[in-house]
Amino acid sequence: MQEIIFYVIGTVVVFLVILLLFPSGSKNDISGRLASLDDSENPEAVSATEAELNKPFVDRVIRPMIAKLAGKDEESKDKKSKKKAKSGLKKMLAQAGFPGGLTVAEFAVIQNMVRLFCPFIGVVIGFIIKPDLALMGFVGGVVLGILAPRMYLQRKIAERQHDIQRGLPDVLDLLTVAVEAGLGFDAACDKVVEKMRGPIPNEFSLTLKQMRMGEARRDAFKSMADRVDNADFNAFVSAIIQADQLGVSIGQVLRIQSEQLREKRRQRAEEESAKAPVKMMIPLIFFIFPNVMLVIGAPAAFQMIEGLGGMGGQ
Repeated sequence: MQEIIFYVIGTVVVFLVILLLFPSGSKNDISGRLASLDDSENPEAVSATEAELNKPFVDRVIRPMIAKLAGKDEESKDKKSKKKAKSGLKKMLAQAGFPGGLTVAEFAVIQNMVRLFCPFIGVVIGFIIKPDLALMGFVGGVVLGILAPRMYLQRKIAERQHDIQRGLPDVLDLLTVAVEAGLGFDAACDKVVEKMRGPIPNEFSLTLKQMRMGEARRDAFKSMADRVDNADFNAFVSAIIQADQLGVSIGQVLRIQSEQLREKRRQRAEEESAKAPVKMMIPLIFFIFPNVMLVIGAPAAFQMIEGLGGMGGQ
């Protein structure tokens, strides 16, 4: 029991040391912020106070601390040696839609913290269960700390890719209707952002902002295709770029793309339905058939045993 208390106290001490060593801002910034919040006669200060208190704990405390750690982490790392790893992580975060609004540096800090604390938590849990399991808990914590952040990102990427694949035909339908009604392609993309929700409208919103800042349509859409990295979406972007370069009617291109995507969706549904009987064989053989044989065969087996026992008695 004393060892458990020691581990709990150690965890609290480590957390407090991190908070003290890496404050979320300088002393001058904190003092000025508190002074502005204490000025009750200023209505702007009152609204700022209410807005600050209405924020969740994560945004008020955790995110500033992570941002501060991310800044220190950026200064301490060699940019050349870490450039390749960061580019891969940035691509995965972009494919996942930057969950939680995390930047690459902030996610790297969270990843390192998970790798640091998971072994410690594993040791504590293993020791609570049985002292001999402390080493196994440490190994399990190390493995979990290494794999958990990437597995989380991969799950987010898979969910987002699924949403994009399902929503793309509907987005193309809306674009087609808007373009054929007389709107320009950029205005049609605005309609998608206004009327729809999901990863594709979010990507369109970011792409339109880049275009309004002066980036060419071709480059903006190529950047969007690189962020999404979906085969169907890349085909759509390539068709739009080619139509823009060759002067082809975008409405006709969108209609053709929509029909092709719906045909692909139908083919994927037929493929999945064809796989269903094969997938059902495993639970059928290992879980359903034994129970059926037990229900049908058990009474017959008992009758045969009773019959053989009666013949033996005669």
